[in-house]
Amino acid sequence: MTLIADSGSTKTAWCLAEDGNNIIYTQGINPFQQDEETICEILRKELMPNLLTLKRSEFPAIGDHQPSSVYFYGAGCTPEKAPIVASCLKKSVSATAQIHVASDMLGAARGACGHDAGFVCILGTGSNSCYYDGEQLHAGIPALGYILGDEGSGACIGKRLVGDIFKQQLPQDICQLFFDETHETQANIIQRVYRTPLPNRYLASLSPFCARHREHPAIHALLIDCFTQFFHRNITPLRLNMGNTDKTAPTVHFVGSIAYHYHKELAEAAQQCGYIVGRILQSPLEGLVDYHKPSLLP
Repeated sequence: MTLIADSGSTKTAWCLAEDGNNIIYTQGINPFQQDEETICEILRKELMPNLLTLKRSEFPAIGDHQPSSVYFYGAGCTPEKAPIVASCLKKSVSATAQIHVASDMLGAARGACGHDAGFVCILGTGSNSCYYDGEQLHAGIPALGYILGDEGSGACIGKRLVGDIFKQQLPQDICQLFFDETHETQANIIQRVYRTPLPNRYLASLSPFCARHREHPAIHALLIDCFTQFFHRNITPLRLNMGNTDKTAPTVHFVGSIAYHYHKELAEAAQQCGYIVGRILQSPLEGLVDYHKPSLLP
């Protein structure tokens, strides 16, 4: 039995490769933001009870047997941090399973492209980009997180939104709508961003306001600018670093909730920057289930 996980900073989606239809959600797991004890606690309390219930209902013959393989693709799972997640999976999920921990970028590439080559990007709470040759990732432009980078992400859109509101860069009508709908105050936003854990999640939680008012000219312009910055600062330098100066508009594939929900604005920004949007998956799990079917395990 193969367990697959796709983890961002906000949530983690888990499913069994033998099933693929029933998805278990836990909070996000990111070894850059959480210590080993916290990650183990999430696995024990949020994953395992639901996983046992799923196995009993969908695979009664399996009983309480542990997964034989775990493929975990996650934000923050660099070569330095991946062993932390692997250790937690051993302790909390299965001591005998083969554990594979890799970056969320590799998960996105395998999910969106399988064994085909292409430019692949993540646009969720955070953002990232790479070129995938069908087997391996080629060094992209560093994401740098929501403070220094993460252009086009939910956190970046939320940060831009509140910054523009308090710096009086948006029309009064949209500012008033924000306060009426969110009941936020400047003091609360400052508290949540600077004095509480995981401010990137909080900022990303403000981005749905833009989805609700995407037809407003000022919000539309904000979104297009955020996505344009993503292409200019992440894809264009990546192409140049690879020596790709082909005048043909490259196709770029996307994974993540922001790409999925803002696909129209993303496509408009891509066209302005000379790119074509290819596949957009809200989650790479569907593609990862196909990639890791037991008969096709690499």
